Amino acid sequence: MDRRSFIARAGKTIALGGLLGSFAPRMAFAKAATPKRFVFIIQRGAADGLGTIGAVGDPSFVGARGDLAADVASGAKLDAMFALHPAMATGATLYRQGQALFAHAIASPYRDRSHFDGQNVLETGGKGPYQYKDGWLNRLLGIVPTDDAKAIAVAATVPMALRGLHDVASYAPSALPAASDDLLARVTQLYQGDAQLHALWNEATATRALTSDLAQDNGRNAAATGSLAARLLAPDNGARIAMIETGGWDTHAAQRGRLGAQLKGLDAMIGALKTGLGPLWADTLVLVATEFGRTVAVNGTGGTDHGQASAAMLFGGGVKGGRVVSDWPGLTQASLYEGRDLKPTMQLDAFIAGAVADHFAVDPAKAMAALFPASAKVAAIGGLVRA
Repeated sequence: MDRRSFIARAGKTIALGGLLGSFAPRMAFAKAATPKRFVFIIQRGAADGLGTIGAVGDPSFVGARGDLAADVASGAKLDAMFALHPAMATGATLYRQGQALFAHAIASPYRDRSHFDGQNVLETGGKGPYQYKDGWLNRLLGIVPTDDAKAIAVAATVPMALRGLHDVASYAPSALPAASDDLLARVTQLYQGDAQLHALWNEATATRALTSDLAQDNGRNAAATGSLAARLLAPDNGARIAMIETGGWDTHAAQRGRLGAQLKGLDAMIGALKTGLGPLWADTLVLVATEFGRTVAVNGTGGTDHGQASAAMLFGGGVKGGRVVSDWPGLTQASLYEGRDLKPTMQLDAFIAGAVADHFAVDPAKAMAALFPASAKVAAIGGLVRA
């Protein structure tokens, strides 16, 4: 097999990723001609919004949540109704500084309980699963000024949210040892006379230079992943839009310890992003969202099952923070969705579109129509981010 066939078969991904060593997995990046940075952190597995941001002011909270009410009750009070899980110390600090905003009783249009279908709706922006074949984050590249509308996914596959019309390349994590500088120099020389492969190789080596020694962590540590994302976002020739995938939020059993550990990792990731970006944090917006929430009541194994509404989070220097946005439905039995779940009262699509529109100074109606065409007639939620 000649070298062109090898690259063609592999796409733009595996050969370069294998030679350049193991980058932090499950991250995706897009270039944009704007000083604004945007990071989407997806919580795969259905994160428990009530366990993250507890409605401690609701008279039914303790009775409805049982043992799960204990941890969040000792967390930072956000207002008279809500408290943040104590594992999110950085999040609490950002909230006090007006750089964090939380939305509760929020959900995508999806109303069943399949992880795969729910994640597809969250990432494609449809009203039902598999309605669209591209992702809303890819479509965002069509309304934000871009240099070349390219994205790079540091993952075995590009996340659904970034798939679509705009060109996306990726690095697959490799178990191979890191290539020596001598080997890299030889491959560079080999590709020197080939216009197509030389351009691809130059892009790969440029990304390797941006990541430097952080690539050695393979993304196993949440703080290292946040630092790596910041390093790729910070340079003038770096990414402007990033997606980070996090898993492990499916807490069917022993939720108290598991959720605390998950939130501690998420908090470390956000802190590392802020530290790594430095003054660029003022122009950065971080969105955290999950495919759906979990049941209000605890199951027989100390966990929760698949539910409906959850919580979403915004972090960044431009966020109009220090508040929880919610049309709170209550936790009495009569108030629950199908008698078991937190009832959705806010549309996640409108929340995302409104935040992105304000952040990138895009018309909210245009953002809603482009990112979530099935919900185009729904008004985007404004006032979340300073323009």
